[in-house]
Amino acid sequence: MLSLKTLSLTQFRNYIQKQFEFNARIVGIVGANGTGKTNILDAIYYLSFTKSYFSRPDAQNVHHAYQGMRVDGQFNIAGQPTQVTCILRETGKKEFYFDDELYAKLSQHIGKIPTVMIAPDDVQIITGSSEERRRLIDSLLSQIDANYLHLLIQYNKVLQQRNSLLKWSAEQGILDETLLSTLDQQLIQYGQPIFELRTNLLNEWLPLIQQLYLSIAGNADAIHIQYQSSLQNNSFENLLVQALPKDKAIQRTSVGIHKDDLSITIQDQSFKQEASQGQRKSLLFAIRLAEWELLKKAKGFSPILLMDDIFEKLDEQRMAHLLGWVATSTDGPVFITDTHKARVADLLGRYVEKYQLIEI
Repeated sequence: MLSLKTLSLTQFRNYIQKQFEFNARIVGIVGANGTGKTNILDAIYYLSFTKSYFSRPDAQNVHHAYQGMRVDGQFNIAGQPTQVTCILRETGKKEFYFDDELYAKLSQHIGKIPTVMIAPDDVQIITGSSEERRRLIDSLLSQIDANYLHLLIQYNKVLQQRNSLLKWSAEQGILDETLLSTLDQQLIQYGQPIFELRTNLLNEWLPLIQQLYLSIAGNADAIHIQYQSSLQNNSFENLLVQALPKDKAIQRTSVGIHKDDLSITIQDQSFKQEASQGQRKSLLFAIRLAEWELLKKAKGFSPILLMDDIFEKLDEQRMAHLLGWVATSTDGPVFITDTHKARVADLLGRYVEKYQLIEI
């Protein structure tokens, strides 16, 4: 069992000094736009991922006119009180503590406080580049499997080295074949198990997404999601050999797991092009809630669920299905932000026996 009891913010975003106490499993956070609702969710996300959800540099999360920041969370994990602390020093150095023990590497913390966030920016999963969808897969697998994160970090280091070699080769007019061969073998060493872990995950994740989509939307809408990787039809070694002339010309590595993607269609047409706003929202919720389900299965307890501005432009039927799922299928901490106090109170009151409402 996982719960968050208190959250303390010092010089974080719009908060100079603020502490929040949570006394219910489901917490509604309400207030006008710009008051700092999303910043509370982002602070909780920080304590899970050691960074902001919004891919911004740490320094941009410091309250303006100040230097440094601190985020503290008092959790209860399997009955044990646990303090998690993130400190950004005035020098720009970031420190992360788990029960007062400093991590040597930030990556060691990933997966300790499993968390899923649903936010308006999630639409990039559908409308954005393949990088957004890989980040989605990597985020989930990194929380489930610490070895996956290690493999990914090493793969990206080798990829950078190979790309630098290709660029240097084009400038000098000569290619170090021995070094290239070594880098290729290292790419295969780290990339092949990443491909296999992604394949295993998506074999379970994708059908679950479609089930949850049906539950939220009330209609399957002939949606199809498929994992796409060049490694599905050829060995990594063959792909690198075949792509070498092209790689030399463009001075970067054109094949590998860093090119993987998810193909999403609706009635055999591009989902990005054809889906309505309601269908997009339903799919985003289904993706995130399926992520939550897989994390729960892997960890043996419910992750934190952060839901930012989810009711905006959502019809009543989808809203009811979503809240019904949250009330009946989750037993972990849920934090929901909205601009309308009455709307949140009404919806939570309909589906949840006990909840806490915090007005910002």
